[in-house]
Amino acid sequence: MKLIDLRSDTVTHPTPAMREAMAKAVVGDDVYDEDPTVNQLQEMAANLLGKEAGLFVPSGTMGNLASILAHCGRGDEVILGNKAHTVIYEAGGISALGGIHSRQLPNQKDGTISLEDLQAAIRPEDVHQPPTRLIGLENTHNRCGGVALSPEYGRAVRALADQHNLLLHLDGARIFNAAVAQGVSAKVLAEPFDSVTFCLSKGLCAPIGAVIVGNHAFINRAKRIRKQLGGGMRQVGIVAAAGIVALETMIDRLAEDHARAKQLAKELARIPGIVLDPGTPYTNMLFFNLSPDFPRPARWVIEKLKDKNVLVGDDGERRFRLVTHYWIEEGDIAEAVRIFKEIMAQ
Repeated sequence: MKLIDLRSDTVTHPTPAMREAMAKAVVGDDVYDEDPTVNQLQEMAANLLGKEAGLFVPSGTMGNLASILAHCGRGDEVILGNKAHTVIYEAGGISALGGIHSRQLPNQKDGTISLEDLQAAIRPEDVHQPPTRLIGLENTHNRCGGVALSPEYGRAVRALADQHNLLLHLDGARIFNAAVAQGVSAKVLAEPFDSVTFCLSKGLCAPIGAVIVGNHAFINRAKRIRKQLGGGMRQVGIVAAAGIVALETMIDRLAEDHARAKQLAKELARIPGIVLDPGTPYTNMLFFNLSPDFPRPARWVIEKLKDKNVLVGDDGERRFRLVTHYWIEEGDIAEAVRIFKEIMAQ
């Protein structure tokens, strides 16, 4: 029986085309800038997002860490949403390794930080306070339901940042999901930002890696930090080759993941005991709760699903997150719904 894994789009495996490209990749020593496949990937990424240069890193977490360290010095402050990936899921790296102070503001339900909150949080010049250097946003926003931030919002934050001579970083782990969902190019979404990190290993299906993009001076600083973090890689074109295939073949098809998420949500909403979040799914993630009258916790449901080869993620004692991706087919949606119905009726 096929395993239907809806826990995350991080569980994706490389496609056959990626495996072939990896086997045939021309490689060199990337620390010497001599891996032609890595250089090609970095150039492609920069061009796709409208920036001067790119840098291949092992993970999105390292991408965000290196970017923030490249923008800020010890004792500087970055403004982040309180539900940002950097705040919740990156082990406090910017503080532990960079001595950077985070000012955490409430994320709104649509993933934004209100412009009023941002304006109020920017520090005046005062020896008692850490200097504000950077604003960080996330698109799509994971903990806000996978919602996509609009180009207009990005431009509004850019205008505010410019008023105060601040830099702007985007955790764009799923920026291509955001672009496809809104019918715009990733370049449009990236345009207001000084730096952008995006993942190759989520919905784009590559086995490993992320890319940071920005101007040449920023990328040079980030490359030094990547080395300090132990991220200098050698003949890494073997995995960069999969990233090239991802950028060439996997972006437009993300619309299929979004459509399957909508179909899954439509069917789950009909099952007694399941209460979907309003508006979910915005992209490839859907969130829902167990109704108050359902007598068992999420963990019980998850274990029952696992027994029938369906894996889902919990997001609290009575809450779930499900994520569609390349390896979830139309038939898998129907089978997962059938099994949910069976378990929820027990």
